[in-house]
Amino acid sequence: MTTGDLYAPWGSLTGIRPTKVAEKLLISGLDACSVTDALIRDYFVSPERADLCVEVARFVLDFKNSLKSRDIALYIGIPFCTTRCDYCSFVSTDAERSFDLIEPFKKTLIKEITDSAKIVNESDLRVISVYMGGGTPTALSADDLDDIMTALGSSFDLTGSREYTVEAGRPDTITKQKLDVMIRHGADRICVNPQSMSDDVLSAIGRAHNTDDIYRSVEAVRKTGAAINMDIIAGLPGDTLEGFTESIDKVIELKPENITIHTLSLKKGSRIMLENTMPQNKHTKNDRSDRLKFIPEAPLAPLYSDDVNEMPDHAYAKLREKFYSPYYLYRQKYITGGFENTGWCLPGYEGIYNICMMEEFCTVLALGGGGVTKLVTDDGRIRRIFNAKYPREYVMMDEKMKENLGRIKEYAVSV
Repeated sequence: MTTGDLYAPWGSLTGIRPTKVAEKLLISGLDACSVTDALIRDYFVSPERADLCVEVARFVLDFKNSLKSRDIALYIGIPFCTTRCDYCSFVSTDAERSFDLIEPFKKTLIKEITDSAKIVNESDLRVISVYMGGGTPTALSADDLDDIMTALGSSFDLTGSREYTVEAGRPDTITKQKLDVMIRHGADRICVNPQSMSDDVLSAIGRAHNTDDIYRSVEAVRKTGAAINMDIIAGLPGDTLEGFTESIDKVIELKPENITIHTLSLKKGSRIMLENTMPQNKHTKNDRSDRLKFIPEAPLAPLYSDDVNEMPDHAYAKLREKFYSPYYLYRQKYITGGFENTGWCLPGYEGIYNICMMEEFCTVLALGGGGVTKLVTDDGRIRRIFNAKYPREYVMMDEKMKENLGRIKEYAVSV
């Protein structure tokens, strides 16, 4: 009998950061065993999730002690991809179809980088982490990446940065030329995200690569000396417990320094949800059904794997066997099985940006398309600043960008 037979995994905790509860209890003076007991008794969290939550909470509180008051993390959003995965609800634009947007987007981003850096440098804020995500930054050309990373390196003082991560998430976008650019500009952590090591599952979710591409990409990144992060998703349509377990085994065999186990989240904007939940042949002004092709009376495809309830625990057991430890976790709306997303790492390879973003211990300055800046004050209050999500709107946000920069400057002089 599994935990899922007796409990909702996270009990009454519905927020995306269950570790916050454990952290408060630890800070209050309770020991780890007492906090675990409290999560089980007062919040009805399953014993397995309570243990996981406390383990992560203890880790991130230790990490918090390494931060200084003027430390910030830097995020660069590149909202372009080669194709859109069926489960994805993030803002991203097809790089090939929207080629005409890349140059104006790049120019706008570089201007935002240089203007923001002036504020950061004048205020003696210290960048401790750089994370270039999206989208898929490596959907851009090597020359475009070079221009953006050159602007970053020449504008910001990155000598205090403890990591520089680039999401090269799509193996089909990784080339030696792009890797050379990333390494030359100081990237030391590169994400190669297979999501599954099954060609059938990859095809079913709309990925434009296969497992051979994954192996080639990991080998290419290994030659650069950069640390590697790899993502796997539990619960993908068409996957099975056996297939998922095989994917985990194959990824662990590659010995990436960091492995993130996501659980499929059924987001409203994803193709999976649009094609399986919208009434067929019913068109309204807002349902976007004019852009979808429906077959009358067609059976709906499974939204997620029936084995999802057993997948995370199988992955965690295998990771522990190979000396990986959990260092951050979060939950999402509509996550299948009520589970979580958890980052695991070998000793010393935790993703600093991931902790800063999820735990909100320090300010995250987010530039580029879809960037959400979090200004964290000394008393823990958070003010958010939003960039335009889509590239076309982003390149037209001159006045909004000036307003955003003004708010960042106001914050910078107050800390």
